[in-house]
Amino acid sequence: MKYVLVTGGVVSGLGKGVTASSIGLILKACGLRVTSIKIDPYLNTDAGTMSPFEHGEVYVLDDGGEVDLDLGNYERFLDIKLTRDNNITTGKVYQSVIDKERRGDYLGKTVQVVPHISDAIQDWIERAAAVPVDGKDGPPDVCVIELGGTIGDIESMPFIEALGQFSLRVGAGNFCLIHVSLVPVLSVVGEQKTKPTQHSVRGLRSLGLAPNILACRSTTELDENVKEKLSRFCHVQIENIITLYDVSNIWRVPLLLKEQKAHEAILKVLNLNGKTREPALGEWTSRADLCDRLVEPIRVAMVGKYTGLSDSYLSVLKALLHASVACHRKLCIDWVPASDLEDTTMEENPESYKNAWKLLKGADAILVPGGFGDRGVEGKILAAKYARENRIPYLGICLGMQIAVIEFARSVLGLHDANSTEFDPNTRNPCVIFMPEGSKTHMGGTMRLGSRRTYFQGTSSKSSKLYGSRSFIDERHRHRYEVNPDMVEQFEDSGFSFTGKDESGRRMEIIELPNHPYFVGVQFHPEFKSRPGRPSALFLGLVAAGSGQLDAVLKKGTVKSPCRMSNGSSHLYDNATTTLANGALSGIYCNGNGLHV
Repeated sequence: MKYVLVTGGVVSGLGKGVTASSIGLILKACGLRVTSIKIDPYLNTDAGTMSPFEHGEVYVLDDGGEVDLDLGNYERFLDIKLTRDNNITTGKVYQSVIDKERRGDYLGKTVQVVPHISDAIQDWIERAAAVPVDGKDGPPDVCVIELGGTIGDIESMPFIEALGQFSLRVGAGNFCLIHVSLVPVLSVVGEQKTKPTQHSVRGLRSLGLAPNILACRSTTELDENVKEKLSRFCHVQIENIITLYDVSNIWRVPLLLKEQKAHEAILKVLNLNGKTREPALGEWTSRADLCDRLVEPIRVAMVGKYTGLSDSYLSVLKALLHASVACHRKLCIDWVPASDLEDTTMEENPESYKNAWKLLKGADAILVPGGFGDRGVEGKILAAKYARENRIPYLGICLGMQIAVIEFARSVLGLHDANSTEFDPNTRNPCVIFMPEGSKTHMGGTMRLGSRRTYFQGTSSKSSKLYGSRSFIDERHRHRYEVNPDMVEQFEDSGFSFTGKDESGRRMEIIELPNHPYFVGVQFHPEFKSRPGRPSALFLGLVAAGSGQLDAVLKKGTVKSPCRMSNGSSHLYDNATTTLANGALSGIYCNGNGLHV
């Protein structure tokens, strides 16, 4: 087993996750089997109880693991299925050591950070790295490990010590350290400054780790004299200094690595030269080029609670991007804070109210993603009502589906006080209720999580056709509340279709309005399984409906429409599943509220 460790220095937010994913991709393109591990030094057991404002979205795996959003990047870049053990946290490690101590496994010894915590970290890495994640038998060839945070953070010290020991455990030729650092350009003098990186590498070396490769983030490509200076002061060969400068879209990051022969440097450190092929990235290059050429827009209104931080909906954005490129459209996100649609905002802040409704009414499609808590719920209900009454394509995910149920109950069934017991425990018409198996005392890991099976109720629905008329699908879930099964018949009698249910037939998974161009709600999270070459079926349906292509997708499973390029030429693409590589915020454009992602 070979290991590639990616660390970060100077500041957070440099793109270690994208760099680690790109390294994994280029090694996979060389013919190697690759897995990934993310180390998060925080004390939380997992990301499940963390606010999206604090840490971005919570990414859910097939096994129900609630993990860091970077694991989503790994899965999308590498097209693999990870497990909860691929996300190591301080909380998990300390809990496992304390459990051993309570069982008496340490035979009365004093339990210490070294060797017990450091050994536990190393054992965890070896155990998780050996698990196949690509559907094939046998362990992977290479494990890419990303250490969260920046060098010097006090909470990451045990992991750095453990990784230093680990490099000795696995031996020379089996361990490669890539340090991602910042080379800022001061606007006053326009000079690339190396001092921050020098200090970062010095700190890393003082902790017992020496980088084999430097990946330097900068606005422009590094000058040769800057590389020479970094090589001299950081003790890294000049050919092992890679520039990660700003590019037009994120799909070009692996191409940057290839152009600068980063794969050769990595393979040399790992003693794999001559044992692999040249990285095959022709399809990847075509996707990156296509991304830059798309000009015809598709406007999607994202009506949510956490619109102030786009990372809160990272997988949703990437799934939209996969689908928009499959439909040959340039994705434009209009962020609509749900609470700004409510009457109280009209009284307190008329300008925000006006802008929110302007964005909603100007959208080609409306998406209401998942969320928790009652803030903005009435605004989401108004958005669902607007989409239903004005025949605007709508996709509701998790809470977004429950919102659609509540709105229909109020507006069509005449149950004006209909609500979810999450927001009004005493409502007389609880159309959304707490699941019987849930816990009201413990928040972490107590939801209905992970991959669950949904059975279609016939093959005539749009959702069934989008999934290829299969009898069932497996999608990932994360919820505590569900549609009240005792009210299902009342809804169905009024034309509201529950086209997907669980194995018991009592838990509603998919809702549709048959006479609407596209009005779909799902209890699961389809965004977590969207891939660059395989966009999520329901996101593809939403974007196709918003761009007038849904009939073609439903009939043939293909999109056949000329794609207008920025150079004025026209090309015809037949395969609806030909999309860009991993969706990137830098490839999504927004107009209306000043937030560009």
